[in-house]
Amino acid sequence: MTDRSVKPVNRRDAIRMAGLAGLGLSLAACGRGFGGGDDEPAGGAVQLNMVWWGDAKRAEKTQAALDIFQNKHAGITVKTEYQDSGPYKDKLATRFAAGDPPDVMAMRMDSVREYADRGALLDLGQHTGAVDLSGLSDGARTLAAVGDKTYGVPAGLNAIGFVVNKTLTEKYGVPIPDGNTWSWDDLDAFARDVTKASGKKVYGTHFDHATLANIIVFTRQQGEDFYTADGALGASEATIAAWFDLGNKMRADGAFPPAGFIEDVGSSAAQSYLAKGSIAAQIIPTNNFLAYNDAAGGNLALLRIPGETQGKRRGQSVDCPHLWSISAASKHRDEALKLLNFLVNDVEASKATGTTRGVPASTTIAEQIKPTLAPEDQLATEYLAGLQKEQLPRSFTYPPGSSKIASSLESLSAEVEFKRQTPQQAAKAFLDAGRKALGK
Repeated sequence: MTDRSVKPVNRRDAIRMAGLAGLGLSLAACGRGFGGGDDEPAGGAVQLNMVWWGDAKRAEKTQAALDIFQNKHAGITVKTEYQDSGPYKDKLATRFAAGDPPDVMAMRMDSVREYADRGALLDLGQHTGAVDLSGLSDGARTLAAVGDKTYGVPAGLNAIGFVVNKTLTEKYGVPIPDGNTWSWDDLDAFARDVTKASGKKVYGTHFDHATLANIIVFTRQQGEDFYTADGALGASEATIAAWFDLGNKMRADGAFPPAGFIEDVGSSAAQSYLAKGSIAAQIIPTNNFLAYNDAAGGNLALLRIPGETQGKRRGQSVDCPHLWSISAASKHRDEALKLLNFLVNDVEASKATGTTRGVPASTTIAEQIKPTLAPEDQLATEYLAGLQKEQLPRSFTYPPGSSKIASSLESLSAEVEFKRQTPQQAAKAFLDAGRKALGK
């Protein structure tokens, strides 16, 4: 069934979605495993095409869940394709440009608003009888909201948290602050003590000032929204300057390693400086807690972000690695909705996938599968469950242009780190570039 109100996503629109102006991709560039839907199977069966990004382990777990779905729904098969996270955004845009969108797809949080504005995604609010979202908290349900419409369901839930290597803090005799009440000053003092006690063999902490998730929490703590409901930048110059200044102060105090110490060696837990034992604490996404704990020797504590009880309001929120969305042009809308409802509400499906994409979006399902999880994943599940019971600010979808904002934040963070710009200069430059990127 095709909705005639859907705006066609042409080649130019799709490339704009991916932030690829001027890139001459051909359809052949989709590559193996992401080349588009095949012909329908014989015998009247329905084949859904489902795509996402991730590695072979995630694919294995996802397929285990889909096997259960196909056993429960005779006549529906699911063809799956996945890519590494880097090329995924570009190749999904190419699929839409070719008029061959997948039925069900992983939708990036920084892309959902633009796809939705083009009418490319199905509004799940029009199909409440097909996908049961009653088990989701208000914070989880609104993650995919653009205006009064809902364009996806969280594939899992996560948040950011602070992890501390207790093996190192015990070795150097530095007590860990109360993670429910600590401030940014408490973090500075704790990290400074670790650096001093270890003779700079271990630096107390490091966290990335160029990561949007981190600055978004800090901005909320100042009483502002980094992104507003209408897709504008809501952070003030003073708040951005304070964020940059925080890193400068901690570096000067010895809480952070010196400028240039942290190199880009990869994003995996095994490649992290936490795993190397070079730093004692950092911010991570909670759905990666198991991987980081394994990589760092198995003795990490998971704390909330500093400043939550000292700020003008809470900064943390419940977020998700990605959404599951359905193409508005899917020829198999009913079957795609069945698959989506299965992924959200089937206990066996969530047992099969585990926490590879975070804690299940349904609080009911999360509680049911928790006893089957590894201890680290149980702790992450409890962390998310606790947050969802609290009054937290809403996460707004990233507006078109946010990829340019992320790039600007990365470059200006380096400028401040190496003292080529002051925090105030970088804050002004950041907001100027951000407003230009958003056209607001």
